[in-house]
Amino acid sequence: MEFHADIGPQYEGEVIRKEDLYMEFGGPKVTHKFELATLKRPEEIENEKVELIGPDISELEPYDEVKGGGSYPIAVLVDIAGEELDKDAESIIERKIHMYTNYTEGWYHMNQRDAMWMRVNKDCAKKGFNSLKELGEIYNFLFTSEMAIIEKIQTTIITDEEKIAKLLPQALEIYKARDNRALTLRDEDVDTFYGCVLCQSFAPTHISIIAPDRIANCGAINWFDGRAAAKIDPEGPIFAIPKGKLIDPIKGEYEGVNKVEYEKSLATYDRVYLYSAFEHPHTSCG
Repeated sequence: MEFHADIGPQYEGEVIRKEDLYMEFGGPKVTHKFELATLKRPEEIENEKVELIGPDISELEPYDEVKGGGSYPIAVLVDIAGEELDKDAESIIERKIHMYTNYTEGWYHMNQRDAMWMRVNKDCAKKGFNSLKELGEIYNFLFTSEMAIIEKIQTTIITDEEKIAKLLPQALEIYKARDNRALTLRDEDVDTFYGCVLCQSFAPTHISIIAPDRIANCGAINWFDGRAAAKIDPEGPIFAIPKGKLIDPIKGEYEGVNKVEYEKSLATYDRVYLYSAFEHPHTSCG
């Protein structure tokens, strides 16, 4: 497929400052925004369909350095189907929206869930990238190209604020249910934690440790999500960590975690306390 922007992991880490900003969706200036992936039955999905509800990039006023503006509500809905998929995959699909947006030259994505934030730069707009439907097509293309486990996919992007405001409470309830499920498990109940290096495009020495008692730094990946991600995409940015010998039960130090911390942080850190902010604190991407 041909797009108005180049696509690849080399564009991860690209930051769009206000002097290069053409338009943004979500972010701190916008009240209504969210991303949600939903597992559905195959017959409920029109494969590779992209639907836009609300005004498109070409119909919206861009950011102006004098007048400001250029910030708009957005919801990104990705519906998936596949015989080997289960509900735990939904949050993993949502997190990959972050990665695939940043794969797109001229686009920038931060955060997740109802805190998501996307920007497109001026050069990208000049090249003719003037429709969010194209972004949806990129999502469909990358998801199906990189995740064979997805048999059918459909993407809906909404910029109609009234529609987003109506759907947002439902999304928040889904997020809450996922988080509540994670509260049923404790660190001592498992032998394996999970690590995530998805944000190393922005923070090269950061590794997020995901344990039953400690959600990922992004606030959106719990232990069940990490397990699902490592299973679905064994070569991906989320991987299993044998937690190893418990060194300190109060501060949360584990032999296996220290080893992986050293390996994945470019030898920057060799110890991490999962539950201390003062001594050997967990790394952060921002």
